Amino acid sequence: MSSSDECKLYDCSTSLLNVTAPSGFTVAQRRWRIAYIRIYSSRVMLSLADKIISQRATQLPSMTSQQFDHYVAEFDHKINQKRLVKTVKEKDLVSLNHLGGVDGVVDALCTNSEHGIRDDEQEVIKRQEMFGFNKYHKPPPKGLLYFVLEAFKDTTILILLVCAALSLGFGIKEHGAEEGWYEGGSIFVAVFLVIVVSALSNFRQETQFDKLSKISNNIKVEVVRSGRRQQISIFDLVAGDVVFLKIGDQIPADGLFLDGHSLQVDESSMTGESDHVEVDACRNPFLSSGSKVVDGYARMLVVSVGMDTAWGEMMSSITSDKNERTPLQARLDKLTSSIGKVGLVVAFLVLAVLLIRYFTGNTKDDNGQTEYRGSETDVDDILNAVVRIIAAAVTIVVVAIPEGLPLAVTLTLAYSMKRMMADQAMVRKLSACETMGSATIICTDKTGTLTLNQMKVTQFWLGQESVEEDLAKKIAPSVLELFYQGVGLNTTGSVCKPVSGSLPEFSGSPTEKAILSWGVLGLDMNIEKLKQQYSILHVETFNSEKKRSGVSVQKKADEMVHIHWKGAAEMIVAMCSQYYESNGTIRSMNEDGRDRIETIIQSMAASSLRCIAFAHKQVLKGETEDGDDQSRKTNRGIKEDGLTLLGIVGLKDPCRPGVKKAVQACQSAGVSIKMITGDNMFTAKAIATECGILGPDYQQGSGEVVEGIEFRNYAPDERMEKVEKIRVMARSSPFDKLLMVQCLKQKGHVVAVTGDGTNDAPALKEADIGLSMGIQGTEVAKESSDIVILDDNFSSVATVLRWGRCVYNNIQKFIQFQLTVNVAALVINFIAAVSAGEVPLTTVQLLWVNLIMDTLGALALATDRPTNELMEKPPVGRTEPLITNIMWRNLLAQALYQIAILLILQFRGESIVNVPETVKDTLIFNTFVLCQVFNEFNARKLEKQNVFEGILKNRLFLGIIGVTIVLQVVMVEFLKKFADTEQLKLWQWGVCILLAAFSWPIAWFVKLIPVSNTPFFSYLKRLRIIYTIVKRPINHQKP
Repeated sequence: MSSSDECKLYDCSTSLLNVTAPSGFTVAQRRWRIAYIRIYSSRVMLSLADKIISQRATQLPSMTSQQFDHYVAEFDHKINQKRLVKTVKEKDLVSLNHLGGVDGVVDALCTNSEHGIRDDEQEVIKRQEMFGFNKYHKPPPKGLLYFVLEAFKDTTILILLVCAALSLGFGIKEHGAEEGWYEGGSIFVAVFLVIVVSALSNFRQETQFDKLSKISNNIKVEVVRSGRRQQISIFDLVAGDVVFLKIGDQIPADGLFLDGHSLQVDESSMTGESDHVEVDACRNPFLSSGSKVVDGYARMLVVSVGMDTAWGEMMSSITSDKNERTPLQARLDKLTSSIGKVGLVVAFLVLAVLLIRYFTGNTKDDNGQTEYRGSETDVDDILNAVVRIIAAAVTIVVVAIPEGLPLAVTLTLAYSMKRMMADQAMVRKLSACETMGSATIICTDKTGTLTLNQMKVTQFWLGQESVEEDLAKKIAPSVLELFYQGVGLNTTGSVCKPVSGSLPEFSGSPTEKAILSWGVLGLDMNIEKLKQQYSILHVETFNSEKKRSGVSVQKKADEMVHIHWKGAAEMIVAMCSQYYESNGTIRSMNEDGRDRIETIIQSMAASSLRCIAFAHKQVLKGETEDGDDQSRKTNRGIKEDGLTLLGIVGLKDPCRPGVKKAVQACQSAGVSIKMITGDNMFTAKAIATECGILGPDYQQGSGEVVEGIEFRNYAPDERMEKVEKIRVMARSSPFDKLLMVQCLKQKGHVVAVTGDGTNDAPALKEADIGLSMGIQGTEVAKESSDIVILDDNFSSVATVLRWGRCVYNNIQKFIQFQLTVNVAALVINFIAAVSAGEVPLTTVQLLWVNLIMDTLGALALATDRPTNELMEKPPVGRTEPLITNIMWRNLLAQALYQIAILLILQFRGESIVNVPETVKDTLIFNTFVLCQVFNEFNARKLEKQNVFEGILKNRLFLGIIGVTIVLQVVMVEFLKKFADTEQLKLWQWGVCILLAAFSWPIAWFVKLIPVSNTPFFSYLKRLRIIYTIVKRPINHQKP
């Protein structure tokens, strides 16, 4: 750093003298301010020498707390904060010039354009106090009371509360306050219990989703502080920070362009305009938060954060939608509606039968007398009996409607989201959890996903000669200088030399870091000296379509301009007509020489190396551009022909440990893996073979490996025919990836795609499941994806597949359990009501069963973790029914058994067990509940006979079973009046447990019965078709 720059860092007095400029002060105020400035400046000048000696040039001046408070007090006079915020927000170039331009704002914010603010916690805190935090105000989260009130909106709950109120009133009137409150009060307590448990479950899920939302919004931003480039949370960004922007980044705050090249941003999220906006230092230096960088790179000065930005204002007014309905939830809503309609019909029939039996004198009270005796019956008694009957019918509806199904989906999705977070996968869209279980094809990237993304230069070829050690000595100085230019100036990475004198720190993409490391440590490149000697004229940034980056630089000492290109080896070589040798000689690249160089590239690629070539051309100033005026304006006209090849480096990126095992696990689960990479065919084949994507039976020309250009040039029919055979696509562009996804979806596949670049966004959106990379992925890619793989590891993709299948499997377990209870409860109540005129299970008892079945059952069955057996089954099809034939077999067997034993107890229980009617009713209730407890074990495994496998790993399941049993004992033994039960003797408990335990051997034997793969309801459709065919000729025969 020059002495003038050094002085600028510490020249606070010059900065403070600017405060006399504003015209809004009186003469007296100016005099006081000048006096203050003199005192303050003298203090600064006295300590200036000590500070310069004690601190390195890369560190910003340290201020005491008192001095900083003075600075805070003076800021509003130095530059009006509101005015500055307004200037940037409204992109007012005239006002910016009045403020002294970008340099004036840098000075006013007491920062440094090269080294940023001080990397000091106190500095950050003070700036947050002055300028605010980089957060926007969110609507307060929904509290527990909100979900309680939501639960009260349920129609059946409201009807039950009305019935409870009426029953309470009639009961108190008939039996007095001491005894008459039991029935109505019991219903109240049971209903409130159901409401509270349901509200707590929903509140817990809301809290969980809020936590995940905060994590997903915590973007990492690259800044420079105290001259050191580092990553910080977007929430820690403050005014005065200098931020590095590259393709795919989201602009984290409102700010001003400091320097950069070819910067274009997408402001459609703010303005709605789809055209990209060019940003530069002269015409348009304004950068708005929420915009996306679509091309180029730059450094930006943060001016306003949080609620002072237009993005913050907009986001604070938006309430995020947490009521996203997934496809599975939508299907379950239909199922719930269908079952609910059946329940309503049954409840109506029960209501009609009970009312008819009551008013025809066929019901008796507890004393054995006829309840309804015409005009002799008191009106209160009639009303009380009618309310009791209505309550029973409504409770049947409550039990019949499986509201636990949506709850089970929410629980299992929330549980799986939390667990997947621990397994390095962050779910952004709920639907992806379940859709992943149906995936038939995964299209994956290579770099960083299948490989470690830890690049290192292991081979270097200069012309046709391999150079292995002492590179700086073996290469001619003139060629070495060109390498310095090509490596140190044609890069988006940076090098920072730490104060301690240890090894330099390299930042940028893994490829850039590897090449910079090679240049500094292998070629003895001094990047600071290099940047002082050259000025950059034009830049063409790297993207996945071009697969190369270019730069034109001019040495400050002369008029010569050097053009440098770097990128995919075979593409750069194709642009060259000559090549350098190590002694500095330039050789013409004839066909023979070109073939030898291409053979070198192929041999390096076959060793799993990524090949990067460097090329150079020297021209006079004014000859640098190619193309028309428009291309020159956008800095896209750097010459690409007649280049001289400098050299080729081979970067080794080893495969991730365990990736082969993960690929095999996916393949054994019926999921095909396709690798889509930008590397050349030889590197792609080597990595694919190493990972197990290409098997030992691979043969050249089989169509399993293609290049992107070949794939996109296929005729549509040919492409559709060959797309399923392809396992590896090399030298692909983002368009090729999108095209492959579209073809696979047309073939009926459920496609998951990984991506990390901005240009991958269309393919990520098009895929059924978009998987972006958390480390290398750009913010554009992450926003377009459904799931973010936090460690960029393919093993985590396989884990997501396991969890997707687990979600679907857990829902099926709960459906089987829930429908068993529904069928049994409805049939028992209906038959008993029609034949005996009474419902064996009271309102409170049915509400307790509903609580066990819906909430506790959902918690127990929806929280099983993935098992290996899930990866041994083929993927679940898009149209496969939720209730499979296996589930119908299991649930009908259990429901029929429960109906049989409970009806036997209902009609013959008193004589068989030799107990009074009240004890018989308690036996029925107790046996029914215990049947559900034992059946929960059966529901754990839909197909396997051993239902206890892995049960000790699911402590939540065992805990819920234990809680259910304890509560059931309390209900029967201690809450006689509340639950309308009688205390049972030990042998009677034994009978109940024995009857319920029979469900285990029944489930074991039933699972031996084979079932057809044809869906159960398809037979009904066939019957309807046959009926329609038979009916048609009969109708024709009628006159």
